[in-house]
Amino acid sequence: MKRLFRPCRAYFPTVIVSGLLALALFPAAVAAQEGKLRIVQTNSAGDNVHIIDPATNEVVQVIDGIPKAHGVAAAPDGSALYFSNEIARTLETVPTDVMEVTERIPLSGRPHNVAISNDGTKVYVAIIQDCSCVDIVDLAKGEVVKSIPTRGTVHNVFMSPDGRHVAAGMIGARTLTIIDTAIDEAIWSLHFSGRTTGGYADGGVRPMAFETHPDGSTKRLFIQISNYHGVYVVDFEQRRVVEKLDMPSLPISRVTNDALQGSPGHGLAVSPDGRQLWSTSKPNGYVYAWSLPELEYLGGVEVGHIPDWLTMTPDSRYLYVANAGSNDVSVVDTQEMKEIARIPVGQTPKRNKTVVFP
Repeated sequence: MKRLFRPCRAYFPTVIVSGLLALALFPAAVAAQEGKLRIVQTNSAGDNVHIIDPATNEVVQVIDGIPKAHGVAAAPDGSALYFSNEIARTLETVPTDVMEVTERIPLSGRPHNVAISNDGTKVYVAIIQDCSCVDIVDLAKGEVVKSIPTRGTVHNVFMSPDGRHVAAGMIGARTLTIIDTAIDEAIWSLHFSGRTTGGYADGGVRPMAFETHPDGSTKRLFIQISNYHGVYVVDFEQRRVVEKLDMPSLPISRVTNDALQGSPGHGLAVSPDGRQLWSTSKPNGYVYAWSLPELEYLGGVEVGHIPDWLTMTPDSRYLYVANAGSNDVSVVDTQEMKEIARIPVGQTPKRNKTVVFP
């Protein structure tokens, strides 16, 4: 079933505030995280990583010496960050008490995104070149202890909230593969055929997000697909696409196709409270939201140029949008449905992560 866009509210204009005004808009709950709640923003065409304090919406630290960082994961206790380095083909370890690279672990090939096990002992690394596999790094040993074969090279890996599964997405092979973390083996795959249906063709697997049952197990996967301006909805138990969510079109004068890399949607987030699904639209320069579990369209917010990745604060109130085309991060108030700040960062920001440092 294909769910069409239904305009249930008007678009909101861009509102940019900074400094004390931005701080005044935030509830005490965000500012009272012992000053340790941080947004970690990678810069895919730079050699550094920016750390943002969501209480002030200012960059408070820069980690240098990580060229072309792709993915980022954090230890469950916030004691360390892990970055995939596409240039050196390594996994970089950055303890948060020193904020510099202390270890570089060689990988099987050029890496893309990363995910960490819930107990913090293993990092799963998507390998996009030199190996059709997902590397498993044992952090205690500081080495790759296993490479799980896949149908093609892997772009993204995502850990399920319950820690039981890793979802690995392939672009060229157009395949989603689910890995059981108890045995570190692939247990099932869903192939997107490439056949044209409903005016567009299935394509490569891009970002994903999880919706859970009350017990924490996976209910649905939301997936962005190359060449489709929307979101696929996959029933995890049925292992099939059950719905497709179109994002709205804008007048041609408002649409940009610069640097889309074949993926008009490249950023998904399910809010921590499980009540909203958010997606980026690179050609529109918007983020769009649907309610959960109903998947009713809630509206859109205009952000920066080519929004490419998303992360949210633990209270689900604020969405941080990495704008790869304008080299900044938009802050969206998800209740007011408007942009409240825009933060300059490095060159071509993409993957980001919300982390609570110890």
